Amino acid sequence: MPPLRWLLPFVVTGLVLSGVPAVAAPTETAAWQPKPAPLSTPWTAQVNPANALPEYPRPQLARPDWQNLNGVWEFAPAAAGAAPPFGQTLAQSILVPFPIESALSGIAAHSDRMWYRRTFTVPAAWSGRSVRLNFGAVDWMAEVWVNGVRVGSHTGGYGKFSFDITARLAAGANELIVGVFAPVDAGGQPVGKQRRSPGGIFYTAASGIWQTVWLEPTPSNHVTRLDITPDVPGARVRVIVRAASGTATVTVRTGPTVIGRGSGPANTEIAVPVPGARLWSPDDPFLYDLDVTLTGRDAVTSYFGMRSVGKAVQDGVLRPVLNGRFVFQVGTLDQGYWPDGIYTAPTDAALRFDLQAHKDLGFNTVRKHIKVEPDRWFYWADRLGLLVWQDMPSMPTGRNPDAAARANFETELRELVDAHRSVTSIVQWVPFNEGWGVYDPARIADLVKSWDPSRLVDNNSGSNCCGFDGGNGDTVDDHIYVGPGSPQRPSATRVAQLGEYGGLGLRVAGHEWSPGNGFGYEMVPNGQVLTDRYVSLIAGVARLVPRTGLSAAIYTQLTDVENEANGLYTYDRAVLKVDVAAVRAANRALLTGARVLPAAPLPVGSRISLRVTTPGFTDRYARHQNGLGFTEHVDAASTALLKADATWRVVAGLADPTCYSFESVNFPGQYLRHANSRLRKDPNDGSDLYRRDATWCSRPGLAGGNISLDAVDFPGKFLRHFNAELWLAANGGPNPYESAANFPADVTWNIAPPWTPAPGEVGGPTAGPQPRPVGQHVRRDGWCPGSRC
Repeated sequence: MPPLRWLLPFVVTGLVLSGVPAVAAPTETAAWQPKPAPLSTPWTAQVNPANALPEYPRPQLARPDWQNLNGVWEFAPAAAGAAPPFGQTLAQSILVPFPIESALSGIAAHSDRMWYRRTFTVPAAWSGRSVRLNFGAVDWMAEVWVNGVRVGSHTGGYGKFSFDITARLAAGANELIVGVFAPVDAGGQPVGKQRRSPGGIFYTAASGIWQTVWLEPTPSNHVTRLDITPDVPGARVRVIVRAASGTATVTVRTGPTVIGRGSGPANTEIAVPVPGARLWSPDDPFLYDLDVTLTGRDAVTSYFGMRSVGKAVQDGVLRPVLNGRFVFQVGTLDQGYWPDGIYTAPTDAALRFDLQAHKDLGFNTVRKHIKVEPDRWFYWADRLGLLVWQDMPSMPTGRNPDAAARANFETELRELVDAHRSVTSIVQWVPFNEGWGVYDPARIADLVKSWDPSRLVDNNSGSNCCGFDGGNGDTVDDHIYVGPGSPQRPSATRVAQLGEYGGLGLRVAGHEWSPGNGFGYEMVPNGQVLTDRYVSLIAGVARLVPRTGLSAAIYTQLTDVENEANGLYTYDRAVLKVDVAAVRAANRALLTGARVLPAAPLPVGSRISLRVTTPGFTDRYARHQNGLGFTEHVDAASTALLKADATWRVVAGLADPTCYSFESVNFPGQYLRHANSRLRKDPNDGSDLYRRDATWCSRPGLAGGNISLDAVDFPGKFLRHFNAELWLAANGGPNPYESAANFPADVTWNIAPPWTPAPGEVGGPTAGPQPRPVGQHVRRDGWCPGSRC
């Protein structure tokens, strides 16, 4: 990125533009019509000029009088060096607040620089009060004129801003012009996943006005911001009322019942008692009402939840705690993109839908991935009860930001924290992701923590993959695809979390952004397999909670996004790809510490043979030969060597004692393990990798009855026979040995008596091995009858 000197002409003289031909002022504006989108959502057809996001946009600082300026504006690309188009009719119509590249905007094209124009009339009832012009967000630089006079500018694509326009108003109609500069990834500013040429994991740009624009009357001295910090140990809430001056009174209530009240000067902390507080949590997202008056003139309403966020050692492991209690955080990566509105959800109901979907699927957490949502999104997260990890949108990848870009990044980062410090649901700030635009991660983490010590800070999510771990902050955060793998353990100062894993892909015909081109980190053939794989991954996550001290896991992802087909929902939100009951049950089991998947116990210390159950091959057994795993016909006449090769001693799992490992009886100390997906019999080299590769978790057989064995470090991948070879395979994966044909039967094994018994045991089968008697159960020291084993 070149130095930010190119911004100065924009700020000082207006829009200095290049590469766009001048647009002559037309005499008539084309009527607004939405453009066709590759996909529509259930809410697309509900959008029209009369109801473009009509809800009050700022729930935590609300006033009763306001005027929504969303709707049809005039629009035109801007020309190099052009003056603002005062008094001119622009050629096109755009539906604000949808970004210009979106179908709902009616433009569906990118311009680096652009003009917006409309007129408005101030209600007569507002006479005697100041009038403020508010913007939820404009990407990226905005300059604003009212009645031909410049009233201000703002830099930053994700922050709200406002101007006092009282002195510029006229009786009757007033002209409003907004000029915007949005270079997307051609600049060096924070853009998240926006790209001028989208593809892969990067998406269509979202330029211009993309959140609500509105007017409201205020006293000249008025509340500009509320900083609300719940203090659970102190049984109080601490509030700073931001204003030029005056005395503020803060009242906490629930409905008509007043809970507490406090007063003090503006810009100083006012402590209001909240005795016997009902604490906010995902299971009980209770919110208190908050009323604020300033010197008897300005009055605003707000809300908050009483909750605390921190870290504590529990059972010898550093954990994140909510209200002093460890709550495992299970959520999804939520990109916040829409096929019709890109950055802007088509309706408030659509905005709520994604968060309600998390709740319906049993999640308690959402990671808002390198995007910042409108205030109403956070309102729904607060109200529905979700723990939010808030990412800072990243600067473009593959660049080392210069001093000017870094200064701008830190300004926008501070704006993010200040604007959302009162949000109840946010429990963690994530300033960097995977090293994209990263610099000084340790310093930045400390800086964010100094701004807001009430929440956790992750210095770089996915530092394991990219070598940009600042070594500080409150978390150590790994990304492992498909995972969950073996994330880093917590330290004395940092909790361990899996910031991304999963990415299981499934294309759904008729619901694809680009038919046939969607991808995932592992493609599956249908919704049942996707459900089973997801549940298996959650079972793997559950094993890591006690084994490695894992405290949080974020699955990629809630919905498909453009060419990423790895959502639990399709991109249009029309199809839920998984069984909601099964996913919810798995997530809730993880949260409550219950077993995610039923176990099929094996006789630890005993010898067994593993018999194939696929029809037509039931005379074959798992054996090793020259170090590799195969299946082969075995009977009473087989050689002693073959019988020994097909016999295994069951031991407690080398990597997880709740699972199992299989030791060769004729090569003691050598175990059945996977390496590059092929099954082998190798000596135990003592490494952590070997122990994981040689550990298998026993599940009820996928084909019904008997058992299936999934890898402890690759949950949902099973021990399979294919063309007489043994493989670690997923159902419908990309390799020939992962063919979906016969998969359930091929990964289902009968636990048969050993072909080579231990000394003193009864000899092996003579008429073929017998299945375990119905009604008998297994305990760790061998077979036992009854139901108490």
